[in-house]
Amino acid sequence: MVTRSLVRVLFIYAGAHSVTITVTNNCEYPIWPGVLTSPPQPQLSNTGFDLASKASTSIDVPAPWNGRFWARTGCSTDGSGRFTCATADCGSGQVSCNGNGGATPASLVEFEIVANGGQDFYDISLVDGFNLPVSLAPQGGTGDCTAPSCAANVNAACPADLQVKGSDGNVISCKSACIAFGQPQYCCNGDCCNTPEKCPPTDYSRFFKSQCPQAYSYAFDDPTSLFSCFGGPNYSITFCP
Repeated sequence: MVTRSLVRVLFIYAGAHSVTITVTNNCEYPIWPGVLTSPPQPQLSNTGFDLASKASTSIDVPAPWNGRFWARTGCSTDGSGRFTCATADCGSGQVSCNGNGGATPASLVEFEIVANGGQDFYDISLVDGFNLPVSLAPQGGTGDCTAPSCAANVNAACPADLQVKGSDGNVISCKSACIAFGQPQYCCNGDCCNTPEKCPPTDYSRFFKSQCPQAYSYAFDDPTSLFSCFGGPNYSITFCP
């Protein structure tokens, strides 16, 4: 997860509660969502699951909680019983990710959920590239509570030097410039490029921003891509909205 420039003030209240996050697959094919909890918190009991087309699964998340959701595609089990996916594979060899993140490129939904009505932060991130359209909507809550969406099929417009193709030659995911080239001006790291002033948008990040204006397109994309909601809402994630 790329460190962001925005200083986040989290309002923590006594006690704890749980938040329900419902994941829906609106794609015309099955997907395998993965869940990663940020250290030092323990992983959830459900770290990966299969989701048929038009199906939904709900997960109770104890607050406070920091973590991310993503979806794997093109998954299968080989003759030895090892489970692998064409995009966003978590490398566990199982449907459960067991504390592993998804391989890039992957569309990410990220959360910082606080306890008992504090200020949650959430976003859709393409900093690690794109594999599936996705939307995120708070259910309840107070404040702005914006429902960001990245509904475009970025793969269809992906620049040639960012494309990842499947065995059939079709584009199955789209790398970010940082993932593709690993250079500081794209990753916003190193002495040359580690502040918003030193690491402005590039043609590549502008491409992602033009496709999904509410999603993170590069590391310092906070002003138009980070959202918040008070009051302990539940959340709904939809792939292929």
